[in-house]
Amino acid sequence: MAAYSVTTENGITHITFTRPEVSNAMGQEFWSTFATTIRDLNEAGKTRVCVVSAEGKNFCSGMELSAFSSGISKTDTPEEREAFAYMVDHLQDTLTSLEKSRFPVIAAVQGACVGAGLDFVSACDLIVASEEAYFRIEEINIGMMADVGSLQRLPKLMPEHIVRELAYLGSTLTASDAKQYGFVNDVCADKEATLSRALEMATIISKKAPIAIAGSKRAITYARDHSTDDALRWASVAQAGYWKPSDIMQAVQSRMTKTDPNFEDPAPINTTMLRPQK
Repeated sequence: MAAYSVTTENGITHITFTRPEVSNAMGQEFWSTFATTIRDLNEAGKTRVCVVSAEGKNFCSGMELSAFSSGISKTDTPEEREAFAYMVDHLQDTLTSLEKSRFPVIAAVQGACVGAGLDFVSACDLIVASEEAYFRIEEINIGMMADVGSLQRLPKLMPEHIVRELAYLGSTLTASDAKQYGFVNDVCADKEATLSRALEMATIISKKAPIAIAGSKRAITYARDHSTDDALRWASVAQAGYWKPSDIMQAVQSRMTKTDPNFEDPAPINTTMLRPQK
């Protein structure tokens, strides 16, 4: 069975993990295709916002155990260590594709979201969780350091001492506590209500000016990793590129007339020079 499905309608792309029989563990197909899927959505320019949900009881149980079926990677020699680092880079880049996408990504989480699943949602823009959802840095419980994003992103999303507790103790973070700490945006009664809330948020975003949304996402991400002064200087220059009077006028008129605006989709990305010719 495919690792996930992808549909797009009215500017909203819905990615659904489709392996509930293994709690949507991330196997080889996921790691080999997901970044390309996000790249293709970026290039097409038809996606204004993306919702990621999952079939079954759990959102994601992390890295599929079959990834270790050929044995645990060795790092005994410089050559093995270099190859290992390159492999981890690939895993990191797969999830970073969410953070670098032109559009916001909303995760709708139910049940377990652990290990690489937590790495995944840490790279999303918004998180909605069901009441029974929980999060855990599972790697420490199997004798390893998390290395695909949780330890790098979580300290910027919730109090550092809470992240250290999760990282050292391998303890579980409930949905209610995650919301209290600012990691989760909203907590809903069950899986269906969670997905409904995520799609509701996506619908609102899809009706905003796509260029302004893309600029806002970049500005927030840039500010997270730079000083306030650097981020302000970046914004003053970037705004000259994102400024679109026709969108502003349309947004104002739509508010006055209580009608939905009709913004243009983002322009497709021309990647002719970047892809090999057949």
